[in-house]
Amino acid sequence: MLQSGQGAVELVLTLAGSMVLWSGVMEILTRTGDVERLGRLLARVLAPLFGGLKDRDCWAAMGMNMAANVLGLGNAATPAGIRAAQLLEKQGEAGLRALAMLLVLNNAGLQLLPTTVMTLRSAAGAANPADVWLPGMAVSGAATLCGLALMGMINRGGMKRG
Repeated sequence: MLQSGQGAVELVLTLAGSMVLWSGVMEILTRTGDVERLGRLLARVLAPLFGGLKDRDCWAAMGMNMAANVLGLGNAATPAGIRAAQLLEKQGEAGLRALAMLLVLNNAGLQLLPTTVMTLRSAAGAANPADVWLPGMAVSGAATLCGLALMGMINRGGMKRG
């Protein structure tokens, strides 16, 4: 029992160190204005998916949330996701549709770099913690494409009629 407790504490410290590092990086990016620039870039690329949403603050929060999720930093993405939801709620129907799309993208889990999973695998003693990268990319990419297709069908069909 004592050995398991020691292992649990070591795992928590490993994860906490990773979360602190990436949360700090996200804070630096916010303070330097890079998150706002990322939001503008995402607004240009993803505007068709989000129904013409124009609010810069919404795009900045969504940009930070999506960037953290793509980097596999779910814990760092949560505050930005909550902020994005609060801002999108104030945008009326277009904001609620954008929020639905954001939730689909977040839950599909597209990750270019699954840092939390690799940290856990490293802490567990995996010989190559990055072995999950390619299968993870394939699965999360397929889930994202399916989510986008379903949202496209919903937006063209049932939700517009109802």
